[in-house]
Amino acid sequence: MTETKTKPTGVLVGDFIAAVEHAGRRADAMVLDALFRKVTGFVPHMWGPGIIGYGRYDYVYDSGHSGSAPATGFSPRKANMVVYILTGYLELGDRLARLGKHKIGKSCLYLGKLADVDMAVLEEIIRAGLDDLAKRHAIAPA
Repeated sequence: MTETKTKPTGVLVGDFIAAVEHAGRRADAMVLDALFRKVTGFVPHMWGPGIIGYGRYDYVYDSGHSGSAPATGFSPRKANMVVYILTGYLELGDRLARLGKHKIGKSCLYLGKLADVDMAVLEEIIRAGLDDLAKRHAIAPA
């Protein structure tokens, strides 16, 4: 079995954000960091080379593979800001319709500029994702 690459690192979140090359993406990362801290109440930690994670949960798959993952978080990638929310978006249709410009993946929300999204709705989505995750897993500070 391969070892997961998404685990806490010693990199400081502030240093990581300060090193984001694109000025707009860096500024948006600072805004998201403040929003995630407010919503989660957690101090962020770097997970792997590029995910800023808030809280953590432990999991065990039916295969026996186990590990820990960030409860929620984001990554300021070159093409998009990726928000990690693990609900699957099954019950977020109305919120996603009100969010603004975005794309979705299985457990990711892809945003361009934060100026194109409703931040109050994004806050609702982050909270809903944590609430949904907490129904299945204990969430703890990282």
